[in-house]
Amino acid sequence: MEARTNHEAASIHHGEARPRNEEAQTRHDASEPHHDASRPRHENLLTDNPALYEARFPDDDRLAGRWAEDCLRRYGAGHRVLDIGCGTGRDAAHLHAAGRTVVAADLSDTMLAYARTHHPGPDHVRADLRGFDLRTEPFDAVVCLDSALLYCHTNAALDGFLASCRRSLAPGGLLVAEMRNGAYFLGRTDLLDTPAVNGFTWRGTTYTSTTTLSLDRAAQLLRRTRLWTADDGTPPYEQRSAWRLLFPQELRHLLAAHGFETLALHDGPGPRTEPAWQEGLGPGEDADQDRLHLVARLTGHG
Repeated sequence: MEARTNHEAASIHHGEARPRNEEAQTRHDASEPHHDASRPRHENLLTDNPALYEARFPDDDRLAGRWAEDCLRRYGAGHRVLDIGCGTGRDAAHLHAAGRTVVAADLSDTMLAYARTHHPGPDHVRADLRGFDLRTEPFDAVVCLDSALLYCHTNAALDGFLASCRRSLAPGGLLVAEMRNGAYFLGRTDLLDTPAVNGFTWRGTTYTSTTTLSLDRAAQLLRRTRLWTADDGTPPYEQRSAWRLLFPQELRHLLAAHGFETLALHDGPGPRTEPAWQEGLGPGEDADQDRLHLVARLTGHG
């Protein structure tokens, strides 16, 4: 179990623990563009500090891991699971505790070191979801949560991810993913209109983030600029990242091209929706809100 040190994090102000325009960035985003050189820079404040990440985005009930396990059971997945883009490792550890043999993979060495210490059980390995070959026996399922799939910014990266999943899965294996829904931004601007200000206190320091989202329509990306400040005297610094915006029919087409049959593709309920998923709730039928939940089965070779 996790040895958490973030009980002070309860003082989330200006919003909920996971506001709708805040995303838990659980893996290193190698595609960040330019930044203000006058400001100190981490690759990502939260992924450089996994304990701080878990303070900012607590999941004491392991809702994401429970939702993923429910999908695996619902669609009859075997026991071998790859969690790609595993971040701090808490979801992979939940799947391990549920009796599965789990490999947890991430691009961030810092996150992997934290996961091995705080969320033991799975085998932790370094891998880039945009193209990976773990050279193990086939998996029965690949799990990819918290919009990690959307760090595949280009069509080539998406093809690399899906080809890697196809190569890693046994015949009939599942792909389970949870992410932002590109379709939500068709005609809606509520997440774009006003910067989101969120703060929390951890180990006596209050951190405040001001987050602005914008659309890069040509690249089909949702870009994020986040300015961090802290009351401990450290200078403010700015970080930039982005997610690919995928639309439901586009995703179905990509999956079919790589030999996957889409079993479920819906906007909720899920671990990041409002209201959140609970045991006993099945998949929805719509794909209109700001989260997208996917279950697909490998049926061929694309």
